Amino acid sequence: MRNVGIVGTGSFVPDKILTNADMEKLVETNDEWIVTRTGIKERHIAPEDMPVSELCYQAGLRALEDAKISPDEVDLVIVATVTGDYAFPSTSCLVADRLGAKNAAAFDLQAGCTGFIYGVTTASQYIAAGLYKTVLVIGGETLSKILNWNDRSTCVLFGDGAGAAVLRPVEEGYGFLSFELGSDGSGGKLLTQTAGGSMHPASRETVENNLHTIQMEGKEVYKFAVRIMGDVSVSVLEKAGLVKEDVDLLVPHQANIRIVEASVKRLGISPEKVVINLDKYGNMSAASIPVALDEAVKAGRLHEGDVVVMVGFGAGLTWGACVLKWTKVGK
Repeated sequence: MRNVGIVGTGSFVPDKILTNADMEKLVETNDEWIVTRTGIKERHIAPEDMPVSELCYQAGLRALEDAKISPDEVDLVIVATVTGDYAFPSTSCLVADRLGAKNAAAFDLQAGCTGFIYGVTTASQYIAAGLYKTVLVIGGETLSKILNWNDRSTCVLFGDGAGAAVLRPVEEGYGFLSFELGSDGSGGKLLTQTAGGSMHPASRETVENNLHTIQMEGKEVYKFAVRIMGDVSVSVLEKAGLVKEDVDLLVPHQANIRIVEASVKRLGISPEKVVINLDKYGNMSAASIPVALDEAVKAGRLHEGDVVVMVGFGAGLTWGACVLKWTKVGK
């Protein structure tokens, strides 16, 4: 089994910024209420004519450039999203074609906000087993397109963006050291887009009742997230044979500052080792972790040999974490 690591990262967010002051004009809320409860100050919003494939393409292009890899070297493209361009074909096929990855297989993966963790876990297995050498994993979302802009409990939380990572074989002792994924479908109704699937096909009634928008039981999701983010971080470190003192950087899902702070406390690491950018972007679902990782790389916060933990939770309910020893040198 080959060792697998991330040899390139990239990210992209739309230009339009929606601040909390802007939100005050749309719904009954205010900056203090939003910042105190979530830590979010602004979010990026895609234009109506910009599909998620465009965001994914831009992030993927930047990741390939960072890895110094040409599109025709890519063996597989995985896109994690819940806001694909279409029900089918898959967004990954559209992105692969746009990139010129003519030799790549492609599929979409849906695990909500945990999508990028599920994506790199899946990609790593293909490479470790020797089936593929180069896999591009992209987490991208245009959640603004499925928000109820009259629901202040959800519309203030989410933003649009995409982040990408190129995975390849790396030297022994580097790359991914452990993974942990989980799910609990009994909590599926806590965070859902109710209509549009085979359970509730689109109809006048589903549209009139806003059932094509995000529905969330915020308090229950919060309780779940606070517990699982800390627990799975501890567990994945144990699987890697490491302890909290070994962690150089924690890249958590950027959902809510209170959830992140509770997870950091549970893990018992210094806040200085945590990547937080949710104040600028809000919750970008599957894009939040790869965008945060890319920003950390670009800011020089990661060095050869550093131990990185990435952890997230999302609709499903799902959760996941991974540990890797950082290197961008592929084999």
